[in-house]
Amino acid sequence: MSTFTGITTHDVRFPTSTMLDGSDAMNPDPDYSAAYVSVHTDADDGLEGDGFVFTIGRGNDVEVAAIKALEDHLVGRNVEELLADMGAAWRLFVYDSQLRWLGPEKGVEHMAIGAVLTALWDLKAKRAGMPLWQLLSSMSPEELVDCVDFRYLTDVLTRTEALEILKRAEPGRERRTQEILESGYPGYTTTPGWLGYDDEKLVRLAREAVEVEGFNQIKLKVGADLDEDRHRLRLAREAVGPDIRIAVDANQRWDVPEAIEWIRALSEYDLAWVEEPTSPDDVLGHAAIQKAIAPIPVATGEHMMNRVLAKQYLQAHALSILQMDATRVAGPNENLAILLLAAKFGVPVCPHAGGVGLCEVVAHMSMFDYVAVSGNMENRRIEYVDHLHEHFVSPTVIRNGRYVAQRTPGAGTEMLPASIEEFTYRG
Repeated sequence: MSTFTGITTHDVRFPTSTMLDGSDAMNPDPDYSAAYVSVHTDADDGLEGDGFVFTIGRGNDVEVAAIKALEDHLVGRNVEELLADMGAAWRLFVYDSQLRWLGPEKGVEHMAIGAVLTALWDLKAKRAGMPLWQLLSSMSPEELVDCVDFRYLTDVLTRTEALEILKRAEPGRERRTQEILESGYPGYTTTPGWLGYDDEKLVRLAREAVEVEGFNQIKLKVGADLDEDRHRLRLAREAVGPDIRIAVDANQRWDVPEAIEWIRALSEYDLAWVEEPTSPDDVLGHAAIQKAIAPIPVATGEHMMNRVLAKQYLQAHALSILQMDATRVAGPNENLAILLLAAKFGVPVCPHAGGVGLCEVVAHMSMFDYVAVSGNMENRRIEYVDHLHEHFVSPTVIRNGRYVAQRTPGAGTEMLPASIEEFTYRG
């Protein structure tokens, strides 16, 4: 038996704004950052759990402080007991009434809880000697639903319905696991599309994405200037040809009427989807946009603060593609709830992965979804950006436009000590 002895935090920031990597209509100069946490125990195995919250620079120190506020909840607790009941781990943090007041169940503290829960799942997977996607896929339906908080969901998804979804997927788990190990999971790339890139760089990267990396979908940032958007889409379409899917992402830039008008003006370029056309909290606004621009799909979810908002989006038919994020909600527990909701409604999940470490982390959830939840890859892709993978112990690998399945034990969240040391922000 072992005990949690403490946590270590780091304010890690990368100067991506110098090259305009990550630039879009609402975030012109992001510095990709991670509020990073390591969870320590006194076990003889020497293993630790690692997690983080993705931010884009200023305020990363606030997120680090929110993570530090959780240390007393963990220190002194029995490791084996907590890791054996990850639903109890969720309740330990989320049900703290004083911390919950800061949300409730959303915002900086909720994201901090997600970082610590991710670190616990990382430790659990390391102890099992399995990548997180495979650990989750090996758990029974009963064990999985025990990880989910069904409060606020039962008008749409009950524990019994969730069990039925997971049990329907059980017979094909072994075959789908082997498929993931052999063939990976489809991806698409945002690398060519950052708004700060000039025409030459856009065209070159779009061609490389298709001809060299093997992607059959790319994504462009839009929303700052309509004429410029039309120009960039024309260049991209000419570069990749008519058979490659092109999605666009407005990063919350528009009001509802403006979004409808703008999207209609871009529709001639055969859009795969329109992402985050307006405020991420505006469920009814997204529903109005989706109705007006159909059959072009609306995609959103990277700023979806919790499972309750995901439920409302699905109830209101306000999206056609759900884009959950690895660090916006409270860790794998809440993303499991979101995957189950999406499966109930038959809506494909294409996770957000633009940012430091998000590719490494969220791929586990998509692969697990295919093996043990939806059993479906149709119209599903994981976002990919070619930034900062070299700082992780188990970096994302793309082969022929597909994510190669992670085989290293853990959640993919562990950064290299040298990278943490070099890029820790010191004010």
